[in-house]
Amino acid sequence: MTELDAEVRVAIGRIARSPHLLVACDYDGTLAPIVADPTKAVPLPESVAAVRALAALPQTTVAVVSGRALRDLAALSRLPSEVHLVGSHGSEFDIGFVERLPADLVALRARLLTELEKLIQGHEGIRLEVKPASVAVHTRGAVPAVGAHVVAEVRAGVASWPDVHVTHGKEVVELSVVATHKGTALDALRMQLSASAVLFLGDDVTDENAFAHLHGPDVGVKIGGGDTRAHYRVASPLDAARLLGLLLDTRRSWLYGERATPIQRHSMLSNGRTVALLTPEARVSWLCHPKPDSPAIFADLLGGPQAGHFTITPERGGLPLGQRYRPGTMTVETRWSGLTVTDWLGGAAQTARGDDAQSGRSGLDSTLHRTLQGTATARLDYAPRPDFGQIGVHLEAAPGGLLVVGSSEPVALHSPGVTWEIVHEASGDSAHALVDLQAHGGELTLELRFGAHSLETNPDPIADRLADQEGPSKEWAASLRLPKLAREHVLRSALTLRGLCHTPSGAILAAATTSLPEELGGIRNWDYRYCWPRDASMTARALVDLGSLAEAEALLRWVDGCVERTGGHPERLHPLYTLDGYELGPEAVIETLPGYAGSRPVRVGNLANRQLQLDVFGPVADLMAAVAQARGGVREEEWRVLEAMVQAVQRRWHEPDHGLWEARLPPRHHVYSKVMCWVTVDRALRVVRAFGDGDRPDWVALRDQIGKDVLDRGWNPEVGAYTVAYGDPDLDASSLWIGLSGLLADDDPRFLATVLAVEAELRSGPVVYRYRWDDGLPGREGGFHICTSWLIEAYLRTGRRSDAEELFQQMVDTAGPTGLLPEQYDPLAESGLGNHPQAYSHLGLIRCAVLLDTD
Repeated sequence: MTELDAEVRVAIGRIARSPHLLVACDYDGTLAPIVADPTKAVPLPESVAAVRALAALPQTTVAVVSGRALRDLAALSRLPSEVHLVGSHGSEFDIGFVERLPADLVALRARLLTELEKLIQGHEGIRLEVKPASVAVHTRGAVPAVGAHVVAEVRAGVASWPDVHVTHGKEVVELSVVATHKGTALDALRMQLSASAVLFLGDDVTDENAFAHLHGPDVGVKIGGGDTRAHYRVASPLDAARLLGLLLDTRRSWLYGERATPIQRHSMLSNGRTVALLTPEARVSWLCHPKPDSPAIFADLLGGPQAGHFTITPERGGLPLGQRYRPGTMTVETRWSGLTVTDWLGGAAQTARGDDAQSGRSGLDSTLHRTLQGTATARLDYAPRPDFGQIGVHLEAAPGGLLVVGSSEPVALHSPGVTWEIVHEASGDSAHALVDLQAHGGELTLELRFGAHSLETNPDPIADRLADQEGPSKEWAASLRLPKLAREHVLRSALTLRGLCHTPSGAILAAATTSLPEELGGIRNWDYRYCWPRDASMTARALVDLGSLAEAEALLRWVDGCVERTGGHPERLHPLYTLDGYELGPEAVIETLPGYAGSRPVRVGNLANRQLQLDVFGPVADLMAAVAQARGGVREEEWRVLEAMVQAVQRRWHEPDHGLWEARLPPRHHVYSKVMCWVTVDRALRVVRAFGDGDRPDWVALRDQIGKDVLDRGWNPEVGAYTVAYGDPDLDASSLWIGLSGLLADDDPRFLATVLAVEAELRSGPVVYRYRWDDGLPGREGGFHICTSWLIEAYLRTGRRSDAEELFQQMVDTAGPTGLLPEQYDPLAESGLGNHPQAYSHLGLIRCAVLLDTD
């Protein structure tokens, strides 16, 4: 048997993706071939290599469960300590068993041995194997007649003794004083290790007890012939080695995502209702439906192909010639020789009646359009996996395309003229097709319609629909006041920020993704698919600086709704909300997804929702001041928000909080939070003086009180700079806001000293780290683009223009090929980190470009 059966491969592929996997194997006949002399039964080198490598993987445990005595098993196998050894059919677990055997059972085993030694006298080829809790009678070396006679004598004699437990194997009878077998041993291992699935391989009759105890997602594989309870079978120990090798490759790839596309190389699609990420090879690797903070239907980004994707490539393969955004739009073109794929998100497809008869929907959702042009033959791979792959769905072929069946949200893929091959897999159905574009006249458009089961042809030409989608984006882009410096990068950043705006609600995403790691393989993986009033206000402020007010006005209406829901207590605002403006549910972990490049856990929700972050009010007030100045007035609901922000600060500014960075530590008096409380009142005063009834002496007194407090108590004389919190010696990039806010003058020696300290302690090449203090989490992280932008602005304010220009260019150079920036950058690996694209990063780039252009 040179190849594993297809069914075996599918089973191994499925169990390899278990969150916590236990791999258990018999020894003789499984890891080691059966030989005449049991003392020469050594495991196959291929099996040893696979077992060792599997045992080294995270969330993976390997055990060898054998009928041999534990000491003999250890001596023969010579496996590393990471592999659990279970001997005597489950009577011996690694070490310490002999001491646990009661005296009466030790005496019983001694009587057994004495009686068996008498019984086998004169029978050539019969061998006794003495174990701590049992005695095995081996008949392999005897002629069949002698073996059968001895087995009959054993059955009629000692096997009938009270408290003696008999196990029959291949040419062996084992008599144990402990009631156990390989099935109970497997149960004990499963419980001790909290395994979510078990793979067991065995060849002997005694292994049937283990197969009988498998259930749920478990997989049992029989080695060789004979009746079995196992659902799968391979021919020999060599095939078992091949199976373990396949398991190793599949699980390692699933755990580590070895071919993960660098984060910054992903491009984002957006239509104001949801977002998608596209790899440089035109693979849709991330798309949530119906909103960006909903579960993903394509989560390849965090779980590989089994988590869902939609891929288009030339049949011949090969890397693309390039990928780019169409100017002024969120439309992406990916080009190969003979094939161009144009991707864009639009509104829901409209049928002739204006709705979908089967679902009752009325075009409120989205459609992913994928237009193929050229002369090549293209390969299409479509694998929808709703709810992060937690729901097993089926694909149903229908005239005009495919329907996703089994999900509460209807989805249809309109693909006229395409002949699909549907493949049934454990994780759900996938569909594959080859399309000769010449047979389609050189062009074919696929429409993935969400919220509809309609496959009717849209009567409007695709070119007209694309023009209708791109028109408003191009008009908006043309209306912006763009700086001359890095003009194209600023425009792409602005379009990206606009793409993170959720049009129906007015909320703005902090980032398009969840759980992209701040350290590869680490646990610093957070869900940023929500609206932080702070981040959103800073985002909208950057767009106001470019001349666009619509996003800010929509956001302020959204904030007004959040304030209203506090019931007159704006100080109770949460740091973040769902896009609809409501509280998040509990933070959860999706165990079945291994994470980007093996970075676990994959989180949904964000525990920071329960923190106190007093800085949140400052950016909102700053945005309102900018909007009022740009518009020349303040709307009624904006006055309410402004009053609420000052009220909140007045009630709580003196309290410690969790700070900007949401460290899961006890509250402190963070310098940045106090500065933002000062900003809240300062910007409110600006608005009142310019557009209100006059000055507010009570607000002036409050602002001055906060300012004096932070200037006096935030300064650390030992460090010679403003630090992260009152009385704390650690530096933090956010302390730069002591000057960026206007609280300190640009030439104040204390601001100059803080800039120098942050530069010396936190800058590394093209990036600035947030801090280096212990935040209570293991691992490290990359430099933060937003912090880099703060230092650039600080350089400008302190007269270091050439340093600001140099660092700005370095920041721009870290962007991906289509101009997008994730949250962080690793200067050593020269790669992006964190969720992507990140609003912070792009608003920082815009602010710096504007300041450098006007300074």
